[in-house]
Amino acid sequence: GFSQALEDAVNEGGDRNILFIAAAGNSGTDNDASASYPSNMTCTRTSAGAARGWDCIVAVAAIDANGNLASFSQYGATTVDLGAPGVNILSTLPGASYGAFSGTSMATPHVTGAVALCASQDAGISGQEARQFLLSSTATTASLAGKTTSSGRLDVATMMGSCAPAPVPMTGLPSSLSMGARSRTGITIGWTDGVANESRFEVQRARFTS
Repeated sequence: GFSQALEDAVNEGGDRNILFIAAAGNSGTDNDASASYPSNMTCTRTSAGAARGWDCIVAVAAIDANGNLASFSQYGATTVDLGAPGVNILSTLPGASYGAFSGTSMATPHVTGAVALCASQDAGISGQEARQFLLSSTATTASLAGKTTSSGRLDVATMMGSCAPAPVPMTGLPSSLSMGARSRTGITIGWTDGVANESRFEVQRARFTS
């Protein structure tokens, strides 16, 4: 059911660039036709009421090992975003044991983990960017066509290609390198330094024979 308090909390998180990853539900119904919460909550406006410009909720359906939409999984062409593995998923159990479970609640942690992995690559990635990277990298899946907004399933490898930080240009390189013979056994090397206050320089040489 709907909770205004939870929706308010999710919107507060959205104000801070936090994504809320929600399970679509396990009744096999269409969330476009019959809303299911919290995945159907609205997070497109800030807590102050202004347009956010992006939706801070990602709703997840469950697929099996063959990429088929699970029979129990809820879906929605406009309200559920992508699919992820949610059938016979090995998980921890109380008492330090393991067991296999099925459900959209088993699919959702895959997506949450992918977003966290993306954010770990670059602390500057915003929630909006993480959502964009997540949904633009999905692998097109026939069973999810017309059932999710992306028509695809989670593809972590492709997503990570977008999450990697841009290479930082190297700065402080020396320039105007010059070399001259000082004697039969010595040379003089000169350059214009690109960085100040170094503690030392290291010069390496290699001998080549033809």
